[in-house]
Amino acid sequence: MKRSVLALALALWVLVNLMGCGGSSNGGSPSRLTKRVLVSQGIRSTTVFGDLIFVNGLNDTLARVSPLSAGQSPNQMVLSPTRNIVASFDASTNQIFASDTTKETSLGSGGIQLAGPSSSFVVPTANPVAYAAVPSAIVTGYPVLGAVQMLNLSGTSVISTIAVNKAQTVVATATGSQLLVFSNDSDSITVLTPGVATSGVDLSCVDPNNPTPNAVCQVVPGFNRPVNAILNGTTAYILNCGFECGGAQQASIQTLDLNSLTTPNPVVGAPVPVNGATDALLYGTSLYVTGKGTPTGPLCSSLPNAAKTAATYCGFLDVVDLTTMTDPYFNNPALEIAIPDGYHDRMDLSSNGQLFLGSHGCEDVGNVNNPSGEVRGCLAILDTNKGTLVFPPVNGSVDGLQSFTTRNVEYVAENGVLYVYDTTKDVLLINNFLPLGTITVVGYASDVKAIDFF
Repeated sequence: MKRSVLALALALWVLVNLMGCGGSSNGGSPSRLTKRVLVSQGIRSTTVFGDLIFVNGLNDTLARVSPLSAGQSPNQMVLSPTRNIVASFDASTNQIFASDTTKETSLGSGGIQLAGPSSSFVVPTANPVAYAAVPSAIVTGYPVLGAVQMLNLSGTSVISTIAVNKAQTVVATATGSQLLVFSNDSDSITVLTPGVATSGVDLSCVDPNNPTPNAVCQVVPGFNRPVNAILNGTTAYILNCGFECGGAQQASIQTLDLNSLTTPNPVVGAPVPVNGATDALLYGTSLYVTGKGTPTGPLCSSLPNAAKTAATYCGFLDVVDLTTMTDPYFNNPALEIAIPDGYHDRMDLSSNGQLFLGSHGCEDVGNVNNPSGEVRGCLAILDTNKGTLVFPPVNGSVDGLQSFTTRNVEYVAENGVLYVYDTTKDVLLINNFLPLGTITVVGYASDVKAIDFF
C-alpha cells in the first residue's frame, strides 16, 4: 500500500511539474512552452528590478523561464504582427528594450535611448525596426518640441529623429511604409513616409526646404483633436476627441482613405458624432468607441441607464454601425451606456464576446483591500451577446488586457496586480492554481501580452 501511495504521489508531482513547464514538449521556443504570456514587471522597491517575466498561459502560473531584460521599470509593451518581436518602454530611463520571442533573448546589446518619455510606439512588421512618438523631444535650432524616432532594434540605435511638433501617438499602416502621427492640441494628422527620412535629424515637417519639400511629411487637416486611428484595410477610422481634448466640436469618427495619402488632397469622410472618442475596437461592422466627451465626462446621476454608483462622473461606450456610418447611442438617453470615467485607452474583446473596457485616472469607489459596499475602479465588462454590463470590485487604472482564442479567460493588469477573469461568468477565475484569482507578480504588473497565438 505504501509503495502504491508513493507511486501515485510521484506521478502527481511529475504531472504538476509538466504543467508548470507547459504540459507539452512540442513547443518551438527554447523554453518549450506553447502558450507563452509576458508580463512587464515594473520596479516596486530598490530590491526588485524590472523585467519581462513569462507566464504559462496553459494554467496561469509563473513559468520557470529566465525573464527578458527590459530596464528598471518597464511598462507598456508592443508586439510585431507575427509576435516575433516584443518591445517595451522603460519609464526609469526613457529607453526602448526589444527581444526576439522565438529565441527568448534580447535584441541588440541593451536599451535604445529616446529623447524623452513615450506612451506610443510600434513595431509594424517582422523586421527589427520600431517607431516611437516622443512629444517632449527637443530639436535644436527649431521652434518645435516633439518627434517620431525611428529605431534599429538589432543595433540598439536611433536611425532618424523626424521632427513632428507635440507628436503623441503613432499608428503604422500594415506594411509600415506610412505612419499616422497624432499631436496634442492639433486638428490635423501628420502622415510620415519614414523610408525616405534623413538619418540623424529629419526636418521635413518643420522646414519644407530641408530636405526637399514633402519628402517625408504630409499634413492632413480637417479633423477635431484627432488622437488615434483604427485601421481596416485601406480605411482608417480616425478618433476625434473633440471637447474632451480641448477641441471646438463634439467627439466624432471620421474615415481617411489610406490609398489617397499619396495624392495632394487625401479623402476625408464626414464626421459621425459620438458621445466620446479616445479609444476604439473594430469587430465586424461594429466600431466600439469609448471616451468622456468633455474634460470631466457627464455626471453619472444624469445618465438614465447608469448603474447606481457613488462615482461622480462617468464615461461612454458607443457602438458605431459602419454599414450606415451612424451611432444610435449618440445623444440618446434611452441607449447611452455609462462606464467608469478617466482617460479611456484600453479595450479587448474575448472570443466569447466579453468586451473589457479600461481607463486611466478614473475615480475609485470603495477600497478593494477593505471592501464595504460598492467597490469599483477603471474596469468594466460588457457582454456583447446579452448587453449586460459588469463593474468588477477592483480599484485602480487598467494598464493591460489580454484574451485568448482557445480559453475563456482574460488577463487584466490593474493597479499593479495581474488578475485572471473567467469570461463565461465575468468574475475572477478561482482554482487550485489561482486561489485568489491573481497571478503573483513580485513587481508592479504594468502590461500583459501573449507572444504565442492561442
